[in-house]
Amino acid sequence: MIHENHTRRGFLKAAASVAAAGVLVPSAKASGGGEKLLNEIQRRAITYFYEQADPYTGLVRDRARNSYTPDNRIVSSIAATGFGLTALTIGDRSGYIDRDVAFERVHRTLLHLAKRRDHVHGFYYHFMDMRTGERAWNCEVSSVDTAWLLCGMLTARAYYDSRQIDSLAAEILERVDWQWMLNGGALLTHGWTPEGGFLPYRWDSYSELMAMYLLAIGAKSSAIPASSWDAWHRPVRDYEGLRWIDSDTPLFTHQYSHAFFDFRGRRDKYADYFRNSKLATDAHRLHCIALAKRFPWYGPNLWGVTASDSRMGYSPWGGFDSRPDYDGTIVPCAAGGSLPFAPEKCMAVLENALDKFGLRVWGRYGFNDAFHPHVNWTSPDVIGIDLGIMLIMADNLKSGSVWEAMMSTPEAQRGMGAVGLA
Repeated sequence: MIHENHTRRGFLKAAASVAAAGVLVPSAKASGGGEKLLNEIQRRAITYFYEQADPYTGLVRDRARNSYTPDNRIVSSIAATGFGLTALTIGDRSGYIDRDVAFERVHRTLLHLAKRRDHVHGFYYHFMDMRTGERAWNCEVSSVDTAWLLCGMLTARAYYDSRQIDSLAAEILERVDWQWMLNGGALLTHGWTPEGGFLPYRWDSYSELMAMYLLAIGAKSSAIPASSWDAWHRPVRDYEGLRWIDSDTPLFTHQYSHAFFDFRGRRDKYADYFRNSKLATDAHRLHCIALAKRFPWYGPNLWGVTASDSRMGYSPWGGFDSRPDYDGTIVPCAAGGSLPFAPEKCMAVLENALDKFGLRVWGRYGFNDAFHPHVNWTSPDVIGIDLGIMLIMADNLKSGSVWEAMMSTPEAQRGMGAVGLA
């Protein structure tokens, strides 16, 4: 079992845990407390993606209690499953999961998705029963959430270089009908339901959409034209002397595509997107610091809000829209998901949160999804995609191995080449 301590400093001195279910204990090789904290954030997130996946289907639970109490929720997220495939490779590479155990879980997940799970033109439902893969909550077949699954699958395929994985991945990839998801337009739709057909929304403005468009343009079959990359809007925002592309969306929209695709040192005719996300992170931090007049707990080392749990339920807040329901909640994955963009500033938040709040915000799988410093509220849960973005961005900051895996794939090379980012 994991020996918990109430502060970051105490936790960094503690023994880690005993191995369980193939998840191994890391060695304390890191030289600094910050790197040790990153290692522990990664280890606990990897544990989530192993423990909270169905052992037969591999589908990853959308959210779970950040404690050792039983959790009987059965809804999985196809996006969390994609993050989970990448998590298994990080766990294998880092020695947190036995290689045979990680490989078997990747293989079983892809086998279920390729052979035993219904799809619609190659796209998967956003939420599914993790035990059976059946559609949950009458949700949509999701274009962007299927993209996160494909990103995870591509990094796993690149990492394992296995005929078994290659064959299953090819089957899944080649049936994704990106042309169908255009629905006769220049831009991809958000999704489709059997009851109503295509959703009335399109991916038409800067957001987390870049990875999806690169996959669609770089697809081996049913690719969409490179002109679709030019068709979405890139509105520009100014704040405190900073100028960057932003559609007034939560901070995660500046993070997710960068989790898999390496935009460093590249630009198309519109922008250097890595620098753009650096600017977005810096502006977000400054905006949060300015909110200290309303929320005095905000400061240079405690900031960050993005789509997350809140006292009122799940909220997509986090832009610059000054939503009236925004109440000063802190969301650790806001800073954690921007680690490669502002390493010192983001690490200061994670270290400070653990120092000040300890077990109130930290549990079995790392940081709780969100907490409110003033009213003593903490979400009891972690959310798979929020853990996933912290895990992958920590890995990209430390080693760049996820970027290296994705950029080695022909899909990424074709997509980036077609839009001028090669």
